[in-house]
Amino acid sequence: MNIQQKYAACLFFLAGSAAAVEGGAPITPFGVTDFGAGIMPPPSDVAAVGVRSTFYHANQLRDNDGKRSPVAVDLDVNSLGVAVIKMTRTEILGAQYGYAAVLPLLNMKLNLGVPTPAGRLDLHGKQTAMGDISVMPVILQWAGQGWFQYAALQVQAPTGSYDKNRLINPGTNHWTYSPTYAFTRIGASGFEVSSTIQLNFNTRNHATDYRSGTEWQHEFALGQHVGAFTIGLGGYHYRQLSDDDGAGISNGNRARVTALGPALNFFDPRSGLPNFWIHAYKEFGARNRSQGTQLALRAAWVF
Repeated sequence: MNIQQKYAACLFFLAGSAAAVEGGAPITPFGVTDFGAGIMPPPSDVAAVGVRSTFYHANQLRDNDGKRSPVAVDLDVNSLGVAVIKMTRTEILGAQYGYAAVLPLLNMKLNLGVPTPAGRLDLHGKQTAMGDISVMPVILQWAGQGWFQYAALQVQAPTGSYDKNRLINPGTNHWTYSPTYAFTRIGASGFEVSSTIQLNFNTRNHATDYRSGTEWQHEFALGQHVGAFTIGLGGYHYRQLSDDDGAGISNGNRARVTALGPALNFFDPRSGLPNFWIHAYKEFGARNRSQGTQLALRAAWVF
């Protein structure tokens, strides 16, 4: 079993953090990849399967200046994503061609305490439903000695549960198109550098006449291979590059946040266990969105 099989479950677009920029959180999931971000599974007759479970909690909102908002918040987003990825033996531009799809299930709870002249207004929302399906019609993987990279297009379709009158929604009610580039470099000493860069171009939510701005997502991991384990530091940086467009927008509502934390990968084909990854990230530097913590676990099977 080669290094590509080790990282077959990177499947980088498994369900993640929260609902939408329109609602103050990212539209596509992040905090998804860490080690092996640039490695797709090898070509095979049977697709690779990955699962990912994420637990996100936030108890504060940050305003446009990065200051804590007077609005009290208690947000939990738990997700389970199932991904299927198929790499073929077809070559395009010297790369192996593949495609993939992800189906996410989200459990979401949001409690808000909004100060008003008449006193605090408490709002509550809770939903458990399917989120938006993501497909990757194009994946191009290049691989060399200790160097792996791919380019891909991700399309997130508005298939998730959505109602504009809800406080929180698993679905976004609009399309998102995300060109993506990822790489992994593993040196002779076993030191690894991995990164994923993604741009999100969002269409308009016609139920609210709101269009979220273009988003930049950058995920990364640095670590050392020690036997069956890779141990190190991971994280992400997220930033909106353009203003939101909707009623009542005065400052563009551009969101940003950074996260860091420990990351671990285990791979031992002799054990009979699946490849698995775990990381725990703490967010900081947030603006126009929640700021919290994320715990993510992934597992992969290659057939």
